[in-house]
Amino acid sequence: MDAEHGRVGPTAVTDTGADFGVSTGGRRGPLLLADPSPPDTMRRTMSRPESPPEAARVAFVTGASRGIGRASAVALADAGFDVVVTARTVTEGQSFDYGPTRAEARPVALPGSIERTADEVRARGRRALPIRLDLTDARSIDAAVDRALAEWGRVDVLLNNGIYQGPGLMERFADLRPTEIEAVFRGNVFAQIHVTQRVLAHMLDRGAGGTIINMTSGSALIDPPAPTGAGGWGYAYAASKAAFHRLAGILHVEHADDGIRCFNVNPGFILTEAQKALHGGDPFGGAFAGAGPEVPAAVVAWLASDPESDALRGGRHVDAQRLCEERQLLPGFRRAKGR
Repeated sequence: MDAEHGRVGPTAVTDTGADFGVSTGGRRGPLLLADPSPPDTMRRTMSRPESPPEAARVAFVTGASRGIGRASAVALADAGFDVVVTARTVTEGQSFDYGPTRAEARPVALPGSIERTADEVRARGRRALPIRLDLTDARSIDAAVDRALAEWGRVDVLLNNGIYQGPGLMERFADLRPTEIEAVFRGNVFAQIHVTQRVLAHMLDRGAGGTIINMTSGSALIDPPAPTGAGGWGYAYAASKAAFHRLAGILHVEHADDGIRCFNVNPGFILTEAQKALHGGDPFGGAFAGAGPEVPAAVVAWLASDPESDALRGGRHVDAQRLCEERQLLPGFRRAKGR
């Protein structure tokens, strides 16, 4: 499962390692020593963009090669943001293991890339800065944040959308290996902590506030309707999402007075490229009504740009599909029956 994978969850707004060297105090997250310059293949494919004007607002999006991340990058561009587009898929045709169980593990080339998303952002008249970012590699995270700040000088919005994909994510509990759950938490919790600490430190130093939006999941709050593989989800995925879900509320309590706006967004079930490739369609057997990735993307853009969204800050679970319908963020959108 990756950033673009669908998620399931309740229908209302509710209250509710070592590799990363997570800091326990102070404003700044750890800065691991790393070469921030991209590899040669990336130098050939990514031209250095012109620095944006000082007034341009900048959004930093993880998992932006496809699915919810790609749609959110485009929606943020439509809302007037320049976008730092990050993911591990740089160019079309690159293969990675997206299988959520050992039985499904195999390299697959999914449609989408950060280059393609960047082109869509530019087509809307905004600047795009595509940077490779692998959530399982802390040095990759540092290099991406360093480059974004070095070239554009600011980040106003952070969208934590990217997640781990690979074996362990949807294994049954009795079959789950310690190394697998460690990998899931590294990509779904520790990586997000690391990205957020780096960007938060910048926002606090600038003194101009900022917005942090976390793409969470209803699986953090409810039991699955069936075992994983039979219409439900696995412990590792749900547990990592539950841990991640706590971040926005804590940040709100600690930094609301600093102008930091934090949100949890539950996209609901979103059928994406990875699910189509791995399962041929809906892995939950129709148990959940769904929507396209443009729905949570519209909610992300609204949260990032509309002051009325302040009422939803903190640990609340913002139901993207319900909010999109109630606010009419996408003309004609109506939640499917069952939502």
